[in-house]
Amino acid sequence: MKGHPLATEAAPYYFRYIDRVTSDDPLATLGTQAEESLSFFATISEDDSLNRYAEDKWSVRQVLGHVNDTERVFLFRALWFARGFQEPLPSYDQHVSAQTSKADDFSWASHVEEFRSVRLATLAFFRNLPEDAWLRTGIASGNPFTVRALAFIIAGHLSHHLDVIRERYL
Repeated sequence: MKGHPLATEAAPYYFRYIDRVTSDDPLATLGTQAEESLSFFATISEDDSLNRYAEDKWSVRQVLGHVNDTERVFLFRALWFARGFQEPLPSYDQHVSAQTSKADDFSWASHVEEFRSVRLATLAFFRNLPEDAWLRTGIASGNPFTVRALAFIIAGHLSHHLDVIRERYL
């Protein structure tokens, strides 16, 4: 489904990601991002992927691990709502996830490959989504979402973190 989400399709907080997507076609954006991101990640060395821009900040590996985990969470929410489940979904605590993932123990190359795999799964799901599922709704973390908003959030979340890596880490 094309077109930007309306203000009622996600909590105001999530429009910090939705508004980063300039295209009205989230599938096109997700696909283009995959190619561009993989090219960008190829420029980051194993050593540089351990960089932190401050002592208490995540490494580049941890940032990409967070992106991968968060994309999975938002994709699961999209699946849940698209398939018509009505039960609200719990919150996702990015700090718990990042702390327990031990991202720095795994190679940069493995994180990049994981990103590729996760994004391919995201694209496959949204490409095979019935038209009427895009506006189905549900509650997660106490907030309403449409499936369409979640597609835009996934794209905008990656865009945000790519900018953070470029501006603060490299």
